[in-house]
Amino acid sequence: MPAAWSRLAADPLLRIRLARALLWLVPLVWSSNYLIARAASTVVPPHLLAFGRWSIVFAVLLAFNGRSLVAKRELVLREWKRCLVLGGLGMWICGAWVYMAGQSTSATNIGLLYAAAPVGIALGGQRLLGERLTLRQRVGMAMALAGVVFVVARGDLGVLLAIRFSAGDLWILAATVAWVAYSLLLLAWPTALSATERLCCICAGGLVLLLPFVVLECLTQAVVLDVRSIGLIVLAGLLPGLLSYLAYGFMLRELGAGTASLVMYLAPLYGSALAWWLLDETPQWFHGVGALLILPAIYVANREARAAARPTTE
Repeated sequence: MPAAWSRLAADPLLRIRLARALLWLVPLVWSSNYLIARAASTVVPPHLLAFGRWSIVFAVLLAFNGRSLVAKRELVLREWKRCLVLGGLGMWICGAWVYMAGQSTSATNIGLLYAAAPVGIALGGQRLLGERLTLRQRVGMAMALAGVVFVVARGDLGVLLAIRFSAGDLWILAATVAWVAYSLLLLAWPTALSATERLCCICAGGLVLLLPFVVLECLTQAVVLDVRSIGLIVLAGLLPGLLSYLAYGFMLRELGAGTASLVMYLAPLYGSALAWWLLDETPQWFHGVGALLILPAIYVANREARAAARPTTE
């Protein structure tokens, strides 16, 4: 394994190939969070679910990075404020607030609001990070956005016209803005820590902010931790937690913010496939139309990433 990691670190084309493959795989892992949130909505309070999820991620990462973090404690102390901010954005707001919103707003509203995140990340990447979007990338992003809106609206314009936003949608709006900020700040703020060391510290920041709300939940409502609830927390920690966040950070570094953010557009398709497999929810015709718009857009993004990574001979 160390030899494989050394080869990966030394070969930029190999890293790009891996990032391009993850662009297709990560949304599958990520979309499991939707099913977990649905299953846990009546079992685990939202802040406790988020706290348990990131506690597992923190424990796993600390087991492998504890010694190196102690050795780099001066670097950790130098970056702790940034890790606290990133933890608040990525683990608290994009964690517990999304679970809270799922209890008071519709899946349609959540899908529409989250569809704005990749656009915000791409525009922010242009202005703040100097990333440039080619014409093909712009067209691809527009196609993907149209595909997501089509799926969310179930192919019916009347669904969009009938949407009524409520106070609960503010949770998702805040989570969308927070995800844009999290994605951009991961790139804008340089770090001397490795990817796993940094995520471990970010998790610690998120847990610090989540803890008071967990205590409040436990004091104000009945909380029962049984086999089912603990199982959901463990799944949330390992799948949409540890694996997806590490992979997303890697894709951001290798593909850029605009391209990596497109993973969010695949989530509705993968989510419907998982719901079909696990919950017997049969996909509808509008899922197929959405796929015809979204999948070519991701393919274009992959081609652009590959072209950008190809070494020149000058």
